[in-house]
Amino acid sequence: MSAQTLKRGFVLHRRDYRNTSLLLELFSAEEGRLPCIAKGAKSAPRGRSALAALLQPFQPLWLGWVGRGEVKTLTRAEAAAPSIALSAERLYCGFYLNELLLRLIDREDPHEALFVFYQQALADLATEPLDGVLRRFELRLLEELGYALDLRLDRQGRPIDPVRDYRYVPGEGLSPVPAYRLSQTPPDTTSFEVSDSVMEEVLISGVTLERLATSTALQRSDTAAARALMRAALAPHLGPKPLRSRELFRRRSR
Repeated sequence: MSAQTLKRGFVLHRRDYRNTSLLLELFSAEEGRLPCIAKGAKSAPRGRSALAALLQPFQPLWLGWVGRGEVKTLTRAEAAAPSIALSAERLYCGFYLNELLLRLIDREDPHEALFVFYQQALADLATEPLDGVLRRFELRLLEELGYALDLRLDRQGRPIDPVRDYRYVPGEGLSPVPAYRLSQTPPDTTSFEVSDSVMEEVLISGVTLERLATSTALQRSDTAAARALMRAALAPHLGPKPLRSRELFRRRSR
């Protein structure tokens, strides 16, 4: 099978299946998200253990599979590029992107543009400020799912004013807040150090909204409010079940 007949993909999640196999959740550019069994991938004979080492998250792959049912059978896997090296906090951010895709993308629902954006986001995680990368991905994911967050207009259709402050309520949008000034010294928290509770509203400055809308680099004063905004925007779609990646990050930070 040539590379032209294989599918571009990533492993989003893997777990042991029976004694020698792996059950994978794949994200393919052409086919979307799908479950796949890598039979014998953990067994040592005939070099199959090398396959288990290859089938890891953040490794760009060429993949082949067969099967008519919901769960496919992997037939071939090749490295499409070097693995994207993530460590420490950046690794947990990568797990967060994977978990968002697992929770929000339906199986066998192709999102080729999102696939390309996901691959670029992983590369950016290795080198760029984390908050900017995560916020861009979250916004693009909502857009691809049909829940685009309009950061340029308030709920009345008026352009966002960078010198004003706004209140965001999920399902209602942005409203200007008269006579309210946001704190200029928000908490110095990392990308996941915020509560899992669903916020009823978020207060955010117009200039932060402008930076998010234009993918301009976030300032330190922007990060807490931008993170809270995206948490609130994603919450109705993620449901009440906490994200595992956030919990893992909190345990590591203790």
